[in-house]
Amino acid sequence: MSIWEKLTKIDRRYIYLMLLLVVMIPIIVPFKLHPKPMPPVENLFNAIDAIPPEKALVISVDYSPDTEPELHPMTYALLRHAFARHKKVGILCISLLGLGLAQDALSTVTNEFNSVATTHADSIINGRDYVFWGWQTMPLVPILGMGENIAKVFPVDYYGNKTDTLPMMKKIKNYNNVALLVSIAGGESPFWYITYAQTSFGVRIGVGSTAVMATDFYPYINSGQVTGMMSGMKGGAEYEELVLTKLGIKGRRKATEAMSSQTAAHLWIMLTIVLGNIGYFALRRRKK
Repeated sequence: MSIWEKLTKIDRRYIYLMLLLVVMIPIIVPFKLHPKPMPPVENLFNAIDAIPPEKALVISVDYSPDTEPELHPMTYALLRHAFARHKKVGILCISLLGLGLAQDALSTVTNEFNSVATTHADSIINGRDYVFWGWQTMPLVPILGMGENIAKVFPVDYYGNKTDTLPMMKKIKNYNNVALLVSIAGGESPFWYITYAQTSFGVRIGVGSTAVMATDFYPYINSGQVTGMMSGMKGGAEYEELVLTKLGIKGRRKATEAMSSQTAAHLWIMLTIVLGNIGYFALRRRKK
């Protein structure tokens, strides 16, 4: 029996077992990847980098635990970038399930910065450097209401503080004081911001989406209605690469780590397809 005949008779369970190992080993011991950032990711990074001191970055955490592995690293990367550049950050959720995820990202990244801060000015302070507005019912209520008065839409923040008493909110009144709003979502939430916030108030919009949703947003990138976008695990890894190379921040890069496993799995699948096709044509040629 030739080697090609043996390959055609391999129990498929062994193939899936190898795939399991190929996926798991890089998760445990990830290998280093340095993905090249694509233009939509670079545009988003540059837009945040250019936010003036008197304006804020707004992040809308609109995903749920089922898309957390793909989207949560994006929130980490955006917060690290904003805090490293001393940008004011406002955070909200139009999905109730995003509250816990937003709080997790905030607490993790603020602890990273505060653990190495040497002065009060270097620390990340709630109310001064960021405000977590929380969640408000019905998406149109916060999206349209923030164009008039953010403090009226969110009278108290997530922690129960009166919003209009927070130092950051003295200058951040509405969309006129927002340089960029980034919606990170596993569904169609960014469309709400594009349709109402961008069209009605002219606020610039950024998007963080799952890979399967990314194609829906490219027409808006081409039209200029979306400033930049991170798409899927790869988009998050590309943004992490920019944060590392341009800012020197070395926090855990969850998207890049996951890309190790994803890349290894893709290579294994490609290898099995190539070997299977070679074996098929070799056996067919021998039969002829």
